[in-house]
Formats: sequence, structure tokens, C-alpha cells
Amino acid sequence: MKKLERSFYRRTSLVLAKDLLGKYLIFNYNNQKLVGKIIETEAYMGFNDKAAHTYNGRRTPRVETMYGEEGHAYVYIIYGMYNCFNVVAAEKEIAQAVLIRALEPIEGFEAMSLNRFKKPFNQLNKSQVISLTNGPGKLCSAFGITREMNGEDLTRDRLYICSDTEEKFHIVETTRVGIDYAEEAKDFPWRFYIKDNRFISRP
Repeated sequence: MKKLERSFYRRTSLVLAKDLLGKYLIFNYNNQKLVGKIIETEAYMGFNDKAAHTYNGRRTPRVETMYGEEGHAYVYIIYGMYNCFNVVAAEKEIAQAVLIRALEPIEGFEAMSLNRFKKPFNQLNKSQVISLTNGPGKLCSAFGITREMNGEDLTRDRLYICSDTEEKFHIVETTRVGIDYAEEAKDFPWRFYIKDNRFISRP
């Protein structure tokens, strides 16, 4: 697999959100390699997107990473307890990002299971196997991604994204999740997922 270079991220979050599907998120975690295929994303378009943390130029210490260089991790906490992993898109000062909503686990099942459910992988039932990484907070829990990773350079060797041989799949475009506050932006079809993948967060 080939690590994505900085130039790959230099595109709008709408384009990047689709282009990240089928790529592989890799985290070298406690001397283990955790790998998940990216199968669901959401685009957040910054200044004109009422669902984005940087809507209308909002700039706080929490969102400063979104204003930084493309190809870095933007990790924030929701509900005071769940981490969400995003990829900074476009260019510096554009303040766009792509939320990684779900992964298909590929490698490191034991570590993911211990992180997420505090028990070995062979003790998980079918429902728990599916729910290892089928949501933004779940995948961060399984991978051990925390706020400490906010700002991480995704072109380095700890947390990064790779491409493999091109895989053909159908992309479903639909509305984003959990943004009812965003007025008309809640209806924008800016959520994307690989059709028929069993690890999507919801149909």
C-alpha cells in the first residue's frame, strides 16, 4: 500500500470525502498496526456550511487545526465523551474537513476489541463485531484515537492513510447525520458511503 501524499488532500472536502472512500486508515498503536478501510465519510465545507465548526469564519482554539495545513488530523470531542476523527482538506485558511464516519476493520482486531469492548475479539458476538468501527466515536475508541492526535500530520508514520489497488464500488450520496441545528445545510447530500458495506453507520 502507498501512503497518500500531501497533494492528495489539496482538494475541497466535497471531493476529498468521496476520494477517501476505499482508502486505508493506519495507526501504529502501542507497537501494533491497526488498519481499517474508510467506507463512510461526511464533508464539511467551512465558511458557507452552517454545519461546519468554521461556519462564517468562526475561529476558536478548538477549531484552529481546521485552518491549518491540509493532510492533518482534526480530532474533537462530542457530547463530552466521544472523539471524532477528521481529515483537514483544501489549503491553509480554507478551514474545510472530512469526518471519517465508519471503517471496515482489516487488521488489528484483537487490539480494537480490547480498546472498544475490553475483551478479546473471539468473545465478541456478531453485533459487537459489526459495531467495532461503524460510527465516528466507535472507530476512534477501537483505534485508540484521542484528542492527543489533534493536529497529527497524516503524511508521517504514526497515523496515516494509504491507497491500494483501485477497487470498484458504488458510492451512495445522502444527508449528513446529527446536524438538525444547521438549517438548510442539514439537507445537503454531503455524506458518502460504499453501497452494501455492512460496516456503514446507518443505511
